[in-house]
Amino acid sequence: MTDPVGKLPSELDQLPDRDPEETAEWAASLDAVTKAAGPHRAAYLMRRSLQHAEGAGLALPKLLETDYVNSIPTAAEPAFDGDLEMESRITAWNRWNAAAMVTRGSRSGVGGHIATFASAAWLYETGFNHFFRGKEGAGGSGDQLYLQGHASPGIYARAFLDGRLSEQQLDNFRQEAGGDGLPSYPHPRRLPWLWEFPTVSMGLGPLSAIYQARFNRYLTNRNIKDTSDSHVWAFLGDGEMDEPESTAALALAARERLDNLTFVINCNLQRLDGPVRANFRVVQELEGAFRGAGWNVIKTLWGNAWDELFQLDTTGALVRRLREVPDAQFQTYATRGVAYIREHFFGADPALAELAKLLTDAKIAECFYTSRGGHEARKVYAAYKAALEHKGAPTVILAQTVKGHTLGKGFESKNANHQMKKLSVDEFKDMRELLGLPIPDSAFVDGVVPYGHPGGDSPEVRYLQERRAALGGPAPARRVHAVALPEPEERAFKALYKGSGKQEMATTMAIVRLVKDLMRDKVTGKRWVPIVPDEARTFGMESLFPSAGIYSPLGQTYEPVDREQLMYYKEAKDGQILNEGITEAGAMADFIAAATSYATHGETMIPFYIFYSMFGWQRTGDQMWQLADQLGKGFIVGATAGRTTLTGEGLQHADGHSHLIASTNPASLNYDPAFAYEIAVIVKDGLRRMYGPEAENVFYYLTVYNEPKPQPAMPEGVEEGIVKGLYRFKEGTPATADAPRLQLLASGTAIHWALEAQELLAADWGVTADVWSATSWGELRREAMECDEALLRGEQRVPYVTQALEGAPGPVLAVSDWMRQVPDQISQWVEQDWSSLGTDGFGLSDTREAARRHFGVDAQSITVAALAQLARRGEVTASAVKEARERYGL
Repeated sequence: MTDPVGKLPSELDQLPDRDPEETAEWAASLDAVTKAAGPHRAAYLMRRSLQHAEGAGLALPKLLETDYVNSIPTAAEPAFDGDLEMESRITAWNRWNAAAMVTRGSRSGVGGHIATFASAAWLYETGFNHFFRGKEGAGGSGDQLYLQGHASPGIYARAFLDGRLSEQQLDNFRQEAGGDGLPSYPHPRRLPWLWEFPTVSMGLGPLSAIYQARFNRYLTNRNIKDTSDSHVWAFLGDGEMDEPESTAALALAARERLDNLTFVINCNLQRLDGPVRANFRVVQELEGAFRGAGWNVIKTLWGNAWDELFQLDTTGALVRRLREVPDAQFQTYATRGVAYIREHFFGADPALAELAKLLTDAKIAECFYTSRGGHEARKVYAAYKAALEHKGAPTVILAQTVKGHTLGKGFESKNANHQMKKLSVDEFKDMRELLGLPIPDSAFVDGVVPYGHPGGDSPEVRYLQERRAALGGPAPARRVHAVALPEPEERAFKALYKGSGKQEMATTMAIVRLVKDLMRDKVTGKRWVPIVPDEARTFGMESLFPSAGIYSPLGQTYEPVDREQLMYYKEAKDGQILNEGITEAGAMADFIAAATSYATHGETMIPFYIFYSMFGWQRTGDQMWQLADQLGKGFIVGATAGRTTLTGEGLQHADGHSHLIASTNPASLNYDPAFAYEIAVIVKDGLRRMYGPEAENVFYYLTVYNEPKPQPAMPEGVEEGIVKGLYRFKEGTPATADAPRLQLLASGTAIHWALEAQELLAADWGVTADVWSATSWGELRREAMECDEALLRGEQRVPYVTQALEGAPGPVLAVSDWMRQVPDQISQWVEQDWSSLGTDGFGLSDTREAARRHFGVDAQSITVAALAQLARRGEVTASAVKEARERYGL
């Protein structure tokens, strides 16, 4: 809706105008400039005025988008601190060996990616030669480098040049089965001395980099370690920024003023299949997104060859044209002849057509084919230096490049170049001439491309190594200085060993109480990192707020509304709790940073991440694999677990499958404890296995329930069974010597249904049942599979589950609040007749009792299923099964 004169209403209309006449004069001046000099001149003056106002400290909203030019003018670039000619030779060798490695690998059918590193080579080389600090410097942490996964051949090539990799290892790129290969991408688990951070799947790198930078500040503010000299660099592709995780935490980084973080986005305008933004401009889009989130944005778009064009652009026509040309068209310019560029780019505007008459074909070709800011070391150096000097906000560098740069016309800017795995010998020879490398034709034997190396004592290698020594040693590099944590005091565990008496307590509350007590430990207590995605009150963790504090780099700048209450919402600069808001992805990124701090910073932390069970593995399972790849350790807790314990919540809150998903991760040790004392035993053993003298690179997944139940005291001698996954909790008492018998195996909250069924079977049907607590179906399966593998080696080993149930009379009936596939994981190693009950299907909203009856897992359903199993064996009559169904109303 508009006012009577057609002017759109504005928020300014709500503000008092102290001098309307002066305001009108300013507007009239703008109208006069527009009329006399044109709208482009008027817009220029407005932007200059805004720039001046910002420099004067006036509080004005910033523009979200600037012209399609470099943020740092050539005249303002700092002096280059290095030997540019030497660095060009080093970069040339690395370009060659990266392409050679992938091409040689293609002979074995494994291939690799060439074009990404070719476009980003100077982005990496400039960092390695001048900025990226290694772990051998002061502090021992160095910088954290999240390197673009598809550029890994270039990183391997550099490690080859500095002597850390051999030709044989390069030839084993993507061929790891023999034990001496190189993984396709940055995989710490596969190459633990080199890689620190897994960055494929795409999108996880930028998200993790933000939370790593945030965790660095957390360590400093909590006086664990001063990480103020560490900087986090994340190298990303412009296409990768479409992943929702890539931009999910931009506001967090700006809000917490993470000036220890720099994103470098390689804007080669191409994703895997074609242009990133065919009809638009991805650089401008990204600039607006990052500026809007509060980041400092540096655009490094054009190389020095463009300086002449911009100086000749006295009308602003060139800048306007650059703003309007879509990415796909600019990609086309890089592959067409100069005549096409003159017609379609310069011919679009009379002023540009006149400008083009002043340019030679060679100048136009240089500008449109190769001259990009991301391909020139001086411009990259200027951007990196400016990023490090900027304070108060994170920085993103938008560096424009050509995908496949220096690989020849068959690669550069081609839509398919991401899938192109090799160059021909002739293309390599052309590349050799372009890069000026002394590789003779005789080195190409039988059509095999040779690796190139100037020699271990060459000026290039000495320069590279001297640069790295000055910056704190080689990078990337992963270092582990394992220091075992002492065992915490026993009293925290004893509180759960003794049970709750007549008081009811949910296992969710039990684990929270245990962690709260462990956080009080004088030695290891400060190393616990409680993480929760805005559900602390759901899990009964609000009691930690005033004692441990919620981490905030600003502390608490307000008076909380519940300040007068005992458990008020307390934020603190040295707070221990990471309360992430409604973001499981963010909380999981937090967990990964804490879980790997033992390697990243040499500081062992114990992350404890508790979440709504349904929204953990299902939503962030990709990050669980990232955690495993990064060799992370800690406790992941799926609270309010199971399909039927959440009264009323319904389909998308009811988790009956996370244990099945978790079982696919080899590093995850998965437990479904039934009682508080089981939790204590599992956590204690987990602390030993992950943080003891012989620490393992595993993490724990525990599921706990929000259903209050009396917690029994721990029986004697059950610790081994709890850890291994199965023990007999309650033996049935036979009514007669020949009474039918069976074994009920149950996990988690289902053990209460099994215990009730045990009573029904005995009282109503004269059947004796033993009840077993299956604390971990997954660990039982893992150990049984190891026994199978040993058998193939000629070793005789009997699986623990087989041993535990050996000789147990009758069939086995397994029940849980999970899909039947969860307990069925162990069926092949059980010698007895096997059957299972579970909660397959979608969850539903109702009471616990109704939901369990619906899924057929309540005590009465278990009783009928047990009788049916015995009837099939001829141990009870078929009529007993029918009678039981009718009696229990099934």
